[in-house]
Amino acid sequence: MSVVQAPDQVTSSELLSVVASRELAARRTVFAGIGLPTLATELARLTVAPRIEVVYESGVCGAHPSHLPETIADSVLITGAEAVLSMPALFGCVLQGGHIDVGFLGAAQIDRWGNLNTSVIGDWERPDVRLPGSGGGVEVMANSREVFVVMRRHNPRSFTAELDFCTTPGPDRALAEGIRPLGVGVTRVITELGILAREGVGEELRLVAVHPGVTVDQVREATGWELKTDETVGTVPPPAAAELRLLREDVDPGRVYLR
Repeated sequence: MSVVQAPDQVTSSELLSVVASRELAARRTVFAGIGLPTLATELARLTVAPRIEVVYESGVCGAHPSHLPETIADSVLITGAEAVLSMPALFGCVLQGGHIDVGFLGAAQIDRWGNLNTSVIGDWERPDVRLPGSGGGVEVMANSREVFVVMRRHNPRSFTAELDFCTTPGPDRALAEGIRPLGVGVTRVITELGILAREGVGEELRLVAVHPGVTVDQVREATGWELKTDETVGTVPPPAAAELRLLREDVDPGRVYLR
């Protein structure tokens, strides 16, 4: 199910990137995944969070790329960066040291508690689709103060009552296994239909806002569990002309991730 396009034909990637960037207002350090999280963090740097410090899994801290990286190991991330750390230093000191405000991730599946699947769709032994796996997602979830997730698709297969595989457990699941993470897990999920949120351990994701033209019933039908909502569900302001111009002309003029 897709959001009705505005007259100037805002794409799904543009919508998600703009809305996700706004959520980064007043955040300082962000551990960003490649793709839509990269678009959102770079747009936030030009708008709501000019002092944002972006950290990448390859060990780059304070990245200032001249153009968007195509992979996590793209050399463009190193040019102009404030530091490049070894893996032990990045994960052992920066992440486990509690220095990340927001971990920004994507996923193929998410459940009501904010657990993520980035491993397989279908049976583990004979999957329909095999995905890249965790990368640093487990450490990002466990050690960031909070985690934002951006999802290209909002349907019952992606927003599911039970994950096909739990790649990245949120704090609720981790605590049940006797593990105590530093952060509160997923607090925001940005989708093509709206925004879901939770405050921390023990809370389910709930619908807090929808995009223009989307109804609460549409979001409930597209979610694989009985979705809770705020008493008053807001409407997300559509992308402004200035935000779209920055995204298209300054952040990703080569359409590396914009589709």
